[in-house]
Amino acid sequence: MNITVRYFAHVRECLGTGREDHELPEQIRTLGEMRAWLMTRSERHAEALDSARPLRMACNQTMGDTQTELQAGCEVAFFPPVTGG
Repeated sequence: MNITVRYFAHVRECLGTGREDHELPEQIRTLGEMRAWLMTRSERHAEALDSARPLRMACNQTMGDTQTELQAGCEVAFFPPVTGG
């Protein structure tokens, strides 16, 4: 399954890019599985997407969680929680 991944804020800075296109293995079906898979791609990915860090996820511009199902051609985004004042 082909997907586009967009990175924002500290994730983008850590990876040095705001976008990647990936062909996911067949067994990757959810946002949580994809995040874990991306963390195996490189040390930078592991650091940027560390599951101990608070990180929001979206699929096709809709907020998601670790159980959100992926579809071929979807756009996934990773970004830190937003706070206001």
